[in-house]
Amino acid sequence: MRDELRLKVSLLPDSPGVYRYLNRDGVIIYVGKAKNLKRRVSSYFNRVHSVHRTNMLVRNIWDMQYTVVNTEEEALDLENSLIKEFKPHYNVLLKDDKSYPWICVTKEPYPRVFISRDPVKKGVKYYGPYPKTEVAHALIDTLRKLYPLRTCNHNVSRETIEAKKHRLCLQYHIHNCEGCCQGLVSVDRYNDYISDVRQILNGDTKQVSDYLMSEMQRLAGELKFEEAEVVKRKYLVLEKYRSRSVIVSPSIHNIDVFSLVKDDDAAFVNYMHMRGGSVVQSITLEYRLQEGDETEPAELMSMAIQEVRKRFAETYRVDRVNEVVVNIMPDVEFADFQCVIPQRGDKRKLLQISEKNATQYRDELLKRMEKLNPEQRTTRTLTTLMRDFHLQALPHHIECFDNSHISGTNTVASCVVFREGKPCKKDYRHFNINDAPAGDDYAAMREVIGRRYRRLLDEDQPLPQLLVVDGGKGQLSAAIEALDQLGLHGTIAAIGMAKQLNEVYFPGDQLPFYIDKNSESLRIIQRLRDEAHRFAITFHRKLRGKSQIHSALDEISGVGPKTKELLLKHFKSLKRIREATVEDLAAVIGPKKAQSLYVQLHGSQSSS
Repeated sequence: MRDELRLKVSLLPDSPGVYRYLNRDGVIIYVGKAKNLKRRVSSYFNRVHSVHRTNMLVRNIWDMQYTVVNTEEEALDLENSLIKEFKPHYNVLLKDDKSYPWICVTKEPYPRVFISRDPVKKGVKYYGPYPKTEVAHALIDTLRKLYPLRTCNHNVSRETIEAKKHRLCLQYHIHNCEGCCQGLVSVDRYNDYISDVRQILNGDTKQVSDYLMSEMQRLAGELKFEEAEVVKRKYLVLEKYRSRSVIVSPSIHNIDVFSLVKDDDAAFVNYMHMRGGSVVQSITLEYRLQEGDETEPAELMSMAIQEVRKRFAETYRVDRVNEVVVNIMPDVEFADFQCVIPQRGDKRKLLQISEKNATQYRDELLKRMEKLNPEQRTTRTLTTLMRDFHLQALPHHIECFDNSHISGTNTVASCVVFREGKPCKKDYRHFNINDAPAGDDYAAMREVIGRRYRRLLDEDQPLPQLLVVDGGKGQLSAAIEALDQLGLHGTIAAIGMAKQLNEVYFPGDQLPFYIDKNSESLRIIQRLRDEAHRFAITFHRKLRGKSQIHSALDEISGVGPKTKELLLKHFKSLKRIREATVEDLAAVIGPKKAQSLYVQLHGSQSSS
């Protein structure tokens, strides 16, 4: 620390506030909030941090500025504003800066209803926001079919009507408008329409849905199928919107729900607003996280709550929210509402719906990114495998082994190979077990692992980064013994995958490790195991089939495939061939072969 900076830190007050770190060029590189400015800022400089990114931040701090506020909530508000204004390099940044569409209803004698992305105009009532523009358009188009709302931007007043300033437009002539611009519909009647529109926009979409259904059925009944299809699309979009507006309990009024889902490089916060037991607003915010970011989930939750309250200030002016349901308690205590984490009941159900929405948003985003960049999915999958199984390198090359036999007979093994997380079938291998005792799975595993990697070493072929054994501790121990004999134990990471309960065994561990059943790593390993099992079973069935079609005729000299085919075609079975006389046999294959066959068959029969 520079002496000047050290002095500034020592003089900081013990009160809430916001601090800003600047680099040598005077650029703000980090903005933070604190309950206690002196204690928080000092913590950056009095120790070496476990995260490299934080150490890099401290090295780049040249100067500091701070602002004292009265409460933590004010500090959070100021921090949020400064981060958006300066976009510091080391801060978590809100990536979702887009504005969502709102449906607006103006305050005029003949109000207009339209879509806007700029909810700041005076004299306008805003409804929304809507997570998708198509939902807003479907809703407003349906409202205009339900009610003859004017679509023009004219300033319609008593004076303009008396002066006949505006002419009737096409919408009047096609019966979509009742002629507001010339006063052909009374203000009271028109405002009755607007009253119904406001009710629907407040969350009662059932009326709109029922209208669309009846309209679709009417058009279909009149054989106007193309028009019915257009209405059907709007109905499905609206139903999808209604399905998100889940009715939980009419007793739940005016509460907010926030759920946070965090990955390594991003955090997703879903927000839902409840009104009269129905979810009437739902959006998801995305926060970018840099590598090694130390931002706690509680801090991200506080930022998201503050962001939503600013963005939807109009909603909070109408609906007073006294309770906020969260899955992670924020690190700031807000003055005008209380945060709770429900454990059961309707509020818990709401929280689960919100978490599902946040997860779905994340999954959709990943799928879109992976379509644009297929290599990104592969890298993400391999990185997840490396993290979950504590590997030293990305497992670009994985091999899995399985044994198959019936009561110790026809023991075989399979090796399947995955490269970049996908099957590489040209590298699959079958093995006949030669040296292991019949029924000894552990010895069979030692043999096949030894043969496989001894050959790769002899041929100077690349070795896998991960070896998966289909089995528990015993099979894994046998595999490790084989790797030790080849000097590869530290070179190839190995795990065992038990068939029951998806237990994963690591070398040296007595107890299994249970991976989350929804984990991508578990799905990859299960796919490997199932593919190895399928490949081994297929080979085993092939060998068993060959042994089953082997008969005593194959052991008789002088009987080749052609003779065997003639005999089976005529006599149908080996039993009938044995019961046949020499004359019967001679009629099919000739007297010389018939005599030799009869002697050998009956000689074998008597000796047995």
